[in-house]
Amino acid sequence: MTTMTKPDTAVRANPARDTWNVLTRELKPVVRDPFSLIFSLLQPLVFLGLFAPLLVGQSGQPVAATLQWFVPGVLVMIVLFGTGATGSNLQYEMMTGSHERTLVAPLSRSSLLVGRALKEIAPIVVQALIIVLIAWPFGLRIDAVGLAVGLAMLAVFGVGLGSLSYTLALKTKDREWLFWGVQQTLIFPLLILSGMLLPLDEAPDWMQAVATVNPLNWVVQGERALLAGDLGDVTVLWGWVAALVVAVLGLGAGVRAMRRSS
Repeated sequence: MTTMTKPDTAVRANPARDTWNVLTRELKPVVRDPFSLIFSLLQPLVFLGLFAPLLVGQSGQPVAATLQWFVPGVLVMIVLFGTGATGSNLQYEMMTGSHERTLVAPLSRSSLLVGRALKEIAPIVVQALIIVLIAWPFGLRIDAVGLAVGLAMLAVFGVGLGSLSYTLALKTKDREWLFWGVQQTLIFPLLILSGMLLPLDEAPDWMQAVATVNPLNWVVQGERALLAGDLGDVTVLWGWVAALVVAVLGLGAGVRAMRRSS
């Protein structure tokens, strides 16, 4: 006597569930090796330890006032250097064939991008808090509500910037030199024209004009107002607008590129 077995049914993609699965998968290496988060803070710490004293000498302002201006820029720098280069991880997976195996998994294509992008929030928050705690004993004034809102702004901006980095990786595929060439060509002009390291008040008119359309500039200004407790400052609004625009554009471009990936 034979028994009838019900045929297997195809697993339907569930974007929310799939995004969560991708997110937890991407976070596991971070949890297993938390020292990588500390090591990636080396560059921001160098700027904080070596560049901030130069600003104190040039401006003649007290250390506390200089840190109040400089530390928010360092927090945005963490996002810029961290998420701006994260696409290299996806590029490595494409070169080793791991990405191809992921594409045939019963997951929605959009979740492969969104889950990766959301993973960037955890390192951003942890690293930003470490920088703030290091600067606190030296006179940095911290507004708790402003810091929370500022971390949220950084997270939104980081998701967008990380998505753009993944998009670049998908477009360049196995041409690693092209990914880093484009990334390095864009990252330093954006950094300089954001007023992150030096004020742009005395900059040439053309630099100030370019800075007004640089979203990084508005995020930096918004972070400065938030950490100082000026939650109603207009720069906070423009910082959120810039962060949201980058997030929407980045996620849109990234999901489109992931869906076309092969």
